[in-house]
Amino acid sequence: MAERPDGAAIRVLLVDDHQVVRRGLRTFLEVQDDIDVAGEASDGEEGIARAEELRPDIVLMDVKMPGVDGIEALRRLRDLGNPARVLVVTSFTEKRTVVPALRAGAAGYVYKDVDPDALASAIRSVHAGHVVLQPEVADALLTQDEAGGGQGRGGSLTDREREVLGLIADGRSNREIARALVLSEKTVKTHVSNILMKLDLADRTQAALWAVRHGIGA
Repeated sequence: MAERPDGAAIRVLLVDDHQVVRRGLRTFLEVQDDIDVAGEASDGEEGIARAEELRPDIVLMDVKMPGVDGIEALRRLRDLGNPARVLVVTSFTEKRTVVPALRAGAAGYVYKDVDPDALASAIRSVHAGHVVLQPEVADALLTQDEAGGGQGRGGSLTDREREVLGLIADGRSNREIARALVLSEKTVKTHVSNILMKLDLADRTQAALWAVRHGIGA
């Protein structure tokens, strides 16, 4: 297997209750030069255990699974402080599934009919610290934001916070924002926390979408 320039392949854990889906994902991903399938799990409970054991870079997580579902698994991984970034790969498109998954900490949300090459690109983007959402998913989250009356809260942001928010919308990580604005990562984290508090948003995903919706950044 070829390696990324930093010397290590992206290690991926597959969590899906359908063996045929896991097999298909493994077959495709194993031919990618920079992606290594570290393991598999057939439900959320096993997925949590395997993520703690294997410490993968990325978890590909289904939403609807028996026992512990994907959303609960996401919450528990977040509470455990597991560093893996989770890309939801599912056939469920309803807003009532999309929004909780993103609020639980998913770094991306794509559908199982996504083009294989697009899935590999999504894995790479999520690993690089970006948020990956298919257009329909973004629309669902933006609708949720509008329903919550978030449009008027932008006036409370400072100029620096708006700069940081614009870079979040561009998909920049805290480290990249710190370099761009010549700030420490600790200061950037403080700005991000203030932005989420002022806009009453749960995470960077919602912040990025809020920014795009209101003409800030990307």
